[in-house]
Amino acid sequence: MTKKLVPAPSEATNGDPRHTARATRSAGRRMRSQLLDAASPLFRERGLSGASITDIAAAADAFPSQITYYFRTKEALFVECACRELLYLARATEQAALTARTPQEYSRALAETVTASDSVAFFAEALTLTRRRQDLSPLVERTVERLHAEGARAYAGQVARHGWRSLRSPDESSRRFWAVAIGVILEGYAMGRSPDALCAEMLRVLGEQAKFTGDAARLRLVGDREPSTTENGEG
Repeated sequence: MTKKLVPAPSEATNGDPRHTARATRSAGRRMRSQLLDAASPLFRERGLSGASITDIAAAADAFPSQITYYFRTKEALFVECACRELLYLARATEQAALTARTPQEYSRALAETVTASDSVAFFAEALTLTRRRQDLSPLVERTVERLHAEGARAYAGQVARHGWRSLRSPDESSRRFWAVAIGVILEGYAMGRSPDALCAEMLRVLGEQAKFTGDAARLRLVGDREPSTTENGEG
């Protein structure tokens, strides 16, 4: 198998130590990303035990030693893959909900996007793993906090943009959404439920998140004249 070797620093940096350090960091980031990209589909398809370091290295066109250099263990690589995929999913849910005009459309767009992916189940496996490997828990904790913070920011932005009246604080809404998503999806996977069934169950459990207020009033103003209006325009 032909391996892609990182160019020697002197080839790209002309001997400048600062350029050498930047080139080394950049090459390291690219290799880490390359390994994560290769490992994620293998872990999702085969699980932690079914995907070997050799298989992952081959898929990434890298050496097995590079996996242990950047991630130390296969378990650490698994957890980082799962955390990254969950954050990618969170970003996708925000994008899917941008065109929502009502709280109901917003909740449905989020639920449909989340339940169409296996990223939540993948992350749940990482949660189980960190129960036995507490050294990996800080990454999970940072991921969860970022998940909630970005979810709260996105929800607050939508509420402000449309003038909705939220029934809960943005932080509470975000944490509740992801708690429901994880619970419903794990139960649904165990029961063999379809994505449509998972989405319906999520929406049922979530219930109403916000009230649609301002736009409804404006729509009434530009509609037909109210039945109680008299000929001279007086109510």
